[in-house]
Amino acid sequence: MMNRIKFLLILVATLGAMGCKNQSDTVLIPPKNGNIYVVAHRGAHIGIPENTLAAYQKAIDLGADFVEIDLRTTRDSALVSVHNSKIDAYVTDGTTGSVSEFTLAELKAMDIGSRIDAKWKNERIPTFDEILELCKGKIGIYLDFKNADINQTLSVIKKWDMEKDIVWYADPQELKEVEQLCPECIIMPDPGPEKNLNTLLTEFKPHVVASVWKHYSKTFLDACHNAGAIVLVDESDSSCWQQALDWGTDGIQTDDPEGLIKFLKNQ
Repeated sequence: MMNRIKFLLILVATLGAMGCKNQSDTVLIPPKNGNIYVVAHRGAHIGIPENTLAAYQKAIDLGADFVEIDLRTTRDSALVSVHNSKIDAYVTDGTTGSVSEFTLAELKAMDIGSRIDAKWKNERIPTFDEILELCKGKIGIYLDFKNADINQTLSVIKKWDMEKDIVWYADPQELKEVEQLCPECIIMPDPGPEKNLNTLLTEFKPHVVASVWKHYSKTFLDACHNAGAIVLVDESDSSCWQQALDWGTDGIQTDDPEGLIKFLKNQ
């Protein structure tokens, strides 16, 4: 009970006060499933092709808080969501090559759903615009910045007025540029091993920190909370969930958002 009360106090302070640096008016959407954010990694993609509008819609229907998208750029400078740098694993017709080697029209012609099931044959690689149109007002975006131009990305985000609905996962130099160009945007640095955490907290004074389970610990979380930051951690599998809850974790990124939501509702 004391851990839960402490967590709630930290969360309220983090989301309500947020008086650090350039992000003083940053406010995340409240979590929908108790006190923990559920991030659908590549969308809710169990039985659905990942990084597609169908997977993102499923995450919305389930009640997840964020969908994770992987932003890349086509040969003709369109922004799309594809996890791998190459399209080889997504198609069944033998086509190979990097996302950056194809135009948007060429990518849109590819069937990326049939490898999962014939019923998904019409699923296509979505553009950033299509994703924001689908998600606006319904779910947040966990933006994994793979290969894109920051100014172009910000232009699309501002067009949809979603600066505060998106958390940015990117390299440190990219995050610094985002801070300069968009003070209201929400950066989410990842220190990697815990030994780098204090330096990151001092340098960025972030309100959201990313981590992966192998680098995560109760002391990692406590250090972030003490600095006024919350943590969104990537699970390794469902066996992590109870430990994450016991520690007072703020959010979990998972490949099984439906299972995690059911788990949380049973607490």
